[in-house]
This record gives sequence, structure tokens and C-alpha cells, in this order.
Amino acid sequence: MEKIVSIADGIFYVGVNDRDTHLFENIWPLPKGVSYNSYLIVDDKTALVDTVKVAKAKDYLEKINTALNGRPLDYLIINHMEPDHSGALTQILQVFPGLKIVGNRKTAEFIKSMYDLSADFLEVKDGDELNLGHYRLKFFLTPMVHWPETMMTFETREKILFAGDAFGGFGSLDGGIFDDEVDVNYYEHEIRRYYSNIVGKFGPMVQKALHKLSSLEIKVVCPTHGPVWRTNPSRIISAYDRWSRYEYDEGVVIAYGTMYGNTEKMADFVARMLAEEGLKNIRVMNTSTVHESFIINEIWRFKGVMLGTCTYNNGIYPPMENLIINLAHKGLPNRVFGVFGSYGWSGGGVKGIVDYIHKNKWTLIGEPVEVQFSAKEADYEKLKKLAMAMASAVRH
Repeated sequence: MEKIVSIADGIFYVGVNDRDTHLFENIWPLPKGVSYNSYLIVDDKTALVDTVKVAKAKDYLEKINTALNGRPLDYLIINHMEPDHSGALTQILQVFPGLKIVGNRKTAEFIKSMYDLSADFLEVKDGDELNLGHYRLKFFLTPMVHWPETMMTFETREKILFAGDAFGGFGSLDGGIFDDEVDVNYYEHEIRRYYSNIVGKFGPMVQKALHKLSSLEIKVVCPTHGPVWRTNPSRIISAYDRWSRYEYDEGVVIAYGTMYGNTEKMADFVARMLAEEGLKNIRVMNTSTVHESFIINEIWRFKGVMLGTCTYNNGIYPPMENLIINLAHKGLPNRVFGVFGSYGWSGGGVKGIVDYIHKNKWTLIGEPVEVQFSAKEADYEKLKKLAMAMASAVRH
């Protein structure tokens, strides 16, 4: 028997879990799975808010039919066209051929381009409303959070915000759906990783969206991934506000790439020096074993970043360079960088990182430290000075 979860009278959660997909967008690891959240409103008229990934369409349709209990589906509201939310669109239209799709002008363009579908379409603009009977939906266009067509739908009576990809996170919903049913601290790391990797580049647009929503009294936040926030919606809203302002905590991420352990020894020494300077938030992460998704998540949290590399083919060690390239894509400001590394018969790794720092207009702290093969006593003195400069920088 399928258990349908009620959010309010006649408003249901009909999402599904995905514990099979290993990489979100075929890039970002999903060790804890992910949920695809969808919502159904059963009123004088019925409305489905977003769909799910096509691979989960069978279970999804069973939930919808159970909640409808023989009623037709009148509207499908599409807040976001990315395939993990629009993938079941074709199946929905096959089962409910008379429904009307609700979206903005860009939504209509994307439906045609992605699925080559012709369907009854209701175009909505910023501030337009749709009356379902007891419930009334108001639409807010939030472009580039994080696609051009993204919008949010606000139910005005119960004050429920159907937020699309905003306010979401990685992690399947294992029994608990609501924030008061789950360990929020368990999810918070994956929510920030989702933000920093998926939405983070668009911080200014997130700020515009938050400003647009600021006059609303929001009692429940219903994202398309992760928990539904009915008890403390301000927690996730304030987190998005903080992250999109690129605020940070006091701490340092030390990411390194090493072949034979010499650069790792330098990283551990720097970490110890930072600890002796009184810093408690220190993360030492090996780019060969830790996916850049998790490293970027920590960099989003802390002000200081120290990058260490061995030299590989006269350049940066490839896993380290992958991290830097992905970090550059995020456009993250307000961080400070230190650089160290080693080389064998030829240098180039440290210089390569410094070049990236200058190219991206990041702030370089202290003098880069590069050693041949392994650090000697004089090199450790230089690393100590670099660590002290970093400790001072993250405190100001």
C-alpha cells in the first residue's frame, strides 16, 4: 500500500526517492541518494506541481492516482524544466491527456525543444494567479535559479512555497518528509553541497529571488529535492541568504594532490601550524580520493583555502587542476588562497596554481612554497610563515 503524505488539507507530497543514480547531472556523487519531490493539490480543480525523473515514473504515477482517487488532473505546473523534474512529462500527458500545462514563456520554449510536445499551455507572468477553488496559486519568476525558466509557485491560503530547485538538497528522504521528522543536521551538509555545486554560481540571482519573496509570509517551503520545511522554514531561507551572499566561517580547507606522499606531508605540517595558531575548523582533503564536489562544499563554508600540488608533466597534478577548474566555474569571491607543492626533475605545479589564482582574481596570501622532492628544515620554516599568514587572513 502506497502511503500518501499530506502537507495540508488536499495538498499532498507525491515525490519519490532515487537510490540508484550514482552521479547527479552525471558529475556530482550521490552517496546518500536524492529525492525528486512533486506535489499534488486536490481542490475544485486539481494541480500537480512539477514531475520526477523518468526512471521513477511508474511509482510516481501510482502515488498520483492514489491521491486523486478517481479525479482527473486539470493542471501541471512546471517550475523547472530540468529532466529530473520534467522527465515524466510525456507519461503524465499520456495518462491525463486533458490537462493544461502552466508555465512561463521560457517553459513553453523548453517543452518544445526538449520533448517536441504540443500541449494545452497556459502562460503565466510574474505575479499572475491561478484559482483552483479553495486554494489560489501565485507565480513568481526567478530566472537563473538556476535555469532561465525557473519560477516558484506560492499557495496564498496555507502560505506554501513550491520552490523548485531552490532550498533543496541531496539525500533521499528515508521515511521522514518534513524537517521536524528528520535529523536536519544530517541533511544540512548535503543541502550546502547541493547549493555550492548546483546553484552557487548564481548567487546574485538567488538574492534577487529572495528579495522578490521577502514580502511573503512563508509557512512551508516545498523544494524539489530534500526535506519539506514546515516547522522552521526560516532556517533554509536564511541559509540560502547567507550562502548567496558568499559569507563564510573562520576556517581553512587544505586540498592537496600527491603521488608519493611528499606534498601530503607538507599539507599535514601546515594543518598543524594552523592548529597551533588557534584555528579549529581545518579540513585536509586529498584530491585523488575526495571528489571535488565535497571539497567545494567545504570551501563554500570557510574563508581560507590552501592548495598543494606535486608537479605532473610540468604542470598541476590533474585531480588538483580539476578541483581548481570546477571552483572557478562557481565564481566564489571573498576567499583567500595559499599555495604550496613539490616537484622532482622539473617544476611547474605551483606556478600553474598561482596562474589560476591570478586569472580568477582570487586573493593570494603569503609566498608560495615549492620544494624539490621533499621539504627540508628551511622549507618547513617557509610553510610555517605561510600558515601564520593564512591564520591571520581568515581572522580579518
